[in-house]
Amino acid sequence: MLQTLEKPGAAKTAVLYRMVMEKHTCPYGLKSLDLLKRQGYAVEDHWLTTRAETDAFKAEHDVRTTPQTFIGGQRVGGYDDLRQHFGKPVRDPKAVTYRPVIALFAMAALMALAASWAAFGTLLTVRAAEWFIAISMCLLALQKLKDVESFATMFLGYDLLAQRWVPYGRVYPYAEGLAGVLMIAGALTWLAAPVALSIGAVGAVSVFYAVYVQKRELKCACVGGDSNVPLGFVSLTENVMMVAMALWMGGRMLF
Repeated sequence: MLQTLEKPGAAKTAVLYRMVMEKHTCPYGLKSLDLLKRQGYAVEDHWLTTRAETDAFKAEHDVRTTPQTFIGGQRVGGYDDLRQHFGKPVRDPKAVTYRPVIALFAMAALMALAASWAAFGTLLTVRAAEWFIAISMCLLALQKLKDVESFATMFLGYDLLAQRWVPYGRVYPYAEGLAGVLMIAGALTWLAAPVALSIGAVGAVSVFYAVYVQKRELKCACVGGDSNVPLGFVSLTENVMMVAMALWMGGRMLF
């Protein structure tokens, strides 16, 4: 970590060079400025207002990117370097994470509880549990539908049915979304239940085989083709929830 040359008790100052052009303001420049101010620094804020000015600055200081921060006469670097300088964590875009899935299921739960409150005046109802699963399916389908081809390509890595019938990967998001919408409405259960049962069962078997039998380390396509969510327990739980919901609604329709 770079050390500053400032004396203890002296006013903390920093020099920041960032792009501020007519049609572009660098977001990392703004984040660097904000971080410095929150750390108690007085910032000498230099704007690079043209491409030529920016290129000249990069050449002068032998750097490839802006913004660039200088503290105590020493170059700290860009925004990530600045975070490291202050001992703050830096996000690794390639690191595996469960955050997208946790956020999705948390939002689905809140939406289900809100709908239950609006419909019945209470939070904890059977319908809220049904809505939670159905809304989760819709949100998961939405993530896949943002880029169906990317999802389908990642899906081919482990789904047993998709590996035998490639178009299934492109059909899956629409089937999941359709089943979820119908389950929210409580309509056409004769269609929604079999669809959810089929894709959920195939998915559960595929995940179990890939993760627990073959012992493979894969990324889950459940939240889209650009996901860094690891394939495993969460993915298996998602599919088991679909199967359970399908059996529940099918059984309720019959009895």
